[in-house]
Amino acid sequence: MPLGTWLKAGTSAAALVLAMAGAATAAPAPAGESSAAQAAAVTLRYDDSRAGGWEAAIAAGVASWNANVSNVHLVEAAPGTVAEIVIVATTGWPQATLGPVRPGRQVRVELGSQAVDQGYDKTRIAAHELGHSLGLPDTKPGPCSQLMSGSSAGTACTNATPNATERSRVQSAYASGIAALVPTDGRILVDAP
Repeated sequence: MPLGTWLKAGTSAAALVLAMAGAATAAPAPAGESSAAQAAAVTLRYDDSRAGGWEAAIAAGVASWNANVSNVHLVEAAPGTVAEIVIVATTGWPQATLGPVRPGRQVRVELGSQAVDQGYDKTRIAAHELGHSLGLPDTKPGPCSQLMSGSSAGTACTNATPNATERSRVQSAYASGIAALVPTDGRILVDAP
């Protein structure tokens, strides 16, 4: 078969494949639903089976993040499954691996009792450390309104809600599933004052 015939057949086959792929993915959006709402959130599983005594604080911290960002959703890992965020209770200062953690990868959050012993709020600690896993560094010193100001806001601060800037940074890190392409920093951030 002459080369021109091969090229013509190959071009026609490629055009057919592209046309079929376009038809398969070009489904119309349901009425009233925006394309942003259709984008699937990145789901990250957390394992708090070794965080005894912190369950309520972890649940509240997870609920805060889930209520304030839509591009990532935190869910408790089923027993025996691998989680992206491993949460453990320790006797030291709280610390976490700086993310953003990617699906299939793993970071560690240590919820240290030393901070609680000094008067810091457990729910704020849990939400703050989860913020590190989602890619947020510390913003010390900072006001209580900044979740990532951590211990610099003082022991009277109980705010466990990310502010607009913090929400925006996490939304950007997980936009359109992009977290799968963003490398995890890997640094451990220790939240001692």
